[in-house]
Amino acid sequence: MLRLINAALNDELFFSVANHSLTVVEVDAVYVKPFTVDTLPIAPGQTTNVLLAAKPFYPGANYYMSAKPYSTARPATFDNTTVAGILEYEYPDAPSSSAASFDKALPLHRPTLPQLNDTSFVGNFTAKLRSLATPQYPAAVPRTVDRAFFFTVGLGTHPCPGNATCLGPTNTTQFAAAVNNVSFVLPTRALLHSHFAGLSSGVYSSDFPVAPLTPFNYTGTPPNNTNVASGTKLMVVPYGANVELVLQGTSILGVESHPLHLHGFNFFVVGQGYGNYDPVNDPPKFNLVDPVERNTVGVPAGGWVAIRFLADNPGVWFMHCHLEVHTTWGLRMAWLVLDGSLPHQKLLPPPSDLPKC
Repeated sequence: MLRLINAALNDELFFSVANHSLTVVEVDAVYVKPFTVDTLPIAPGQTTNVLLAAKPFYPGANYYMSAKPYSTARPATFDNTTVAGILEYEYPDAPSSSAASFDKALPLHRPTLPQLNDTSFVGNFTAKLRSLATPQYPAAVPRTVDRAFFFTVGLGTHPCPGNATCLGPTNTTQFAAAVNNVSFVLPTRALLHSHFAGLSSGVYSSDFPVAPLTPFNYTGTPPNNTNVASGTKLMVVPYGANVELVLQGTSILGVESHPLHLHGFNFFVVGQGYGNYDPVNDPPKFNLVDPVERNTVGVPAGGWVAIRFLADNPGVWFMHCHLEVHTTWGLRMAWLVLDGSLPHQKLLPPPSDLPKC
């Protein structure tokens, strides 16, 4: 078994082992129905456990384990190289205590990885992910929805400050990123403590938009005005609410995949597609039987993804793109889950030894 973790800051990756099959059995620490592939995609923050089928005989060869970026749009150049480790087999007559030593005389096989921008490969892979949905490992996907949200995720711009020259799309703008056109500004005081102490004034507001304030053709020709607003806005939901969230990618400054990570919760990926989300025709296709459960999901390049989760963890929870550059540009927001009525449904106080500011 190989436990794969994408620890890259800004690269989704393709991974493969030359001439070996990989059976996917787990993603983000949740079992899935096993399926076998030669190559898999993995986004920053995601984990995937696979079973590698070893050769039943000594192969007389070595094999590259390789990974290279998956990317559909980049505002700047980046390192499009392939990283590699080597899988080697012990000699048949080697003592069990001896480690294999790399034999340069043996053939060294390389895997064939998808093209840099092979979005269809990524979509075909993610469509295979299914929860076990057994009595022992049930898929507790919410069947009903109490709160429904529609968030756009993508890039944008800010004007350059003052008379500065910026390295943005133009020399008068700088790159930004936003959720529902709000580029999140980190507060100077902790959100969680401000909420618990009832001191939110001047720290955050509770008016994060439930949908884009100005709808547009999200994956079509971008609007002329690419500027985004800034703010520290939270989305407030009651304890125990069944939440459905549609994350819609945009084409502003390029079509790109965004791996979104939600703190504090696992969620179920009930649907995904390309183009603009259709609120009439897409929901009937949602998988409410065995959707994959995870904590980081890629919003498809030029498409959308729908997730559901039970808001049963009171507190303030960050949700952000796991491409570090996009997070720093503002592609992030926070959920505020209110206390429930019972004692075990309430936010715990800070520990008594928490250092004071």
